[in-house]
Amino acid sequence: MEIKWHDIDPETGKRRYLAAERFAGVWKFRWKLQKRGDWTRGLEPTRAMWEHVLDGLERRYWRREGVEEPDIDQVKKLLAEAIRKEEIQQAD
Repeated sequence: MEIKWHDIDPETGKRRYLAAERFAGVWKFRWKLQKRGDWTRGLEPTRAMWEHVLDGLERRYWRREGVEEPDIDQVKKLLAEAIRKEEIQQAD
């Protein structure tokens, strides 16, 4: 399963293309700065990225596009972890 979108790169302020892919129950993220460029793997997902993935899964679930409830539950747990990490970093 793959979800693609774009956002603004926080370092350069330019458009960044993102992709989240789940294979064998593991989510991996990648990015690129040009539409036709090569993907860079190993992107550490942020809270906003997990929220986007969750939104995409929920939309596909209701349209019956190969998403099941356990898929959504998995991303909700990962999002909760990302929120906890963010809160701990802000407290320091």
